[in-house]
Amino acid sequence: MRRGPDAAAEASASLAPVPRANPELVGHRVAEAGLRRLFDNGRMPHALLLCGPRGIGKATLAFRFARFVLAAGANERANERANERAGARAGEGPSAALFPGGADGELHVPPESGVFRRVAAGGHADLLTVERGYDSRRRRLRGEIVVDDSREIAAFLRLTPAEGGWRVVVIDAADEMNRNAANAVLKILEEPPQRSVLLLVAHSPGRLLPTIRSRCRRLSLAPLPPAIVRSLLARYRPDLPEAQADALTGLAGGSIGRALDLAASGGVELYESVAALLSRERGIDPVALHAFADRLARAEAEESYRAVEELVAQLLARLAVAAARGSGDGETLPAASAVLRRLGGRAPAARWAELRDAIGQSFARTDALNLDRKQTILGAFFAIEAATR
Repeated sequence: MRRGPDAAAEASASLAPVPRANPELVGHRVAEAGLRRLFDNGRMPHALLLCGPRGIGKATLAFRFARFVLAAGANERANERANERAGARAGEGPSAALFPGGADGELHVPPESGVFRRVAAGGHADLLTVERGYDSRRRRLRGEIVVDDSREIAAFLRLTPAEGGWRVVVIDAADEMNRNAANAVLKILEEPPQRSVLLLVAHSPGRLLPTIRSRCRRLSLAPLPPAIVRSLLARYRPDLPEAQADALTGLAGGSIGRALDLAASGGVELYESVAALLSRERGIDPVALHAFADRLARAEAEESYRAVEELVAQLLARLAVAAARGSGDGETLPAASAVLRRLGGRAPAARWAELRDAIGQSFARTDALNLDRKQTILGAFFAIEAATR
């Protein structure tokens, strides 16, 4: 069972498998082993908070763990039935050989198994996925998870597991819940049902209610090493020129998801455009900026607009680091390095950090209220320029 965007639409958006259908987890073996130990030792928490930057594999790990728990529960039920038929001694445990995991990963469930196929198709009766719903009026995903998206969780968890094991809920991403949706989830966390687990994926856990964070066991995932991002890019986008793939690896910040999104939206060219607008010694060229904002405000430029939102935030973060260190060296793209050298020392690190938050809120407000995207782009660039005066 799932709530959110259609799985087929997700699959068409990227050459990489969507998290629920991805049989491979790369770069997070320690986290995977830790989850396996929790399960094997009977110390399963009722809620897990999987934290880390967007696109590094948190949702992939969540669905991998969900498959493992569901498969283990089904195997346990099958063992009990087999023992009953064979007249096994009371209290004899299930055969370890029937449990998944092992050589292909601590939580590995074979892709050919029924559990894997049902989870990948969004049709497993004991798994509920909560995501941002589709706004038919605006014809795009909502900017947040609303209470209607999370309302089904309580009813779902009250049901008896269809396959006799566990019931699992994946919330992706929990920090996208609005206040009402978060309060609905909090009520469930306060009185969690038996043999159920909630897996909360969070890119920015600080945005969650403190009471939600305090009721979850936190597992933080680190960004992927550049070498892993580069190798995954080569696998999923072998068509990319080497120089472009190298630049995308630098822009990705340890996130293969971000690298693939930027590749799909022309992220290197967009980043160079952003840098060019901000690197002029005489200040931003208004004509060039208006042309750039017009391009991004078009209905068909959704991916480019989202990419620029991310890239501006990333550039501001790098400006903060450059201001703190007093150096703009280490940039992958020469144009961006010029921006850091020009602007990094003109404002303190705290000012760049505050501006990053303010511009992020401006983009979020534009989404929530359906405001003019061109004005949001113009405001962001003029605010950056004003910070240096």
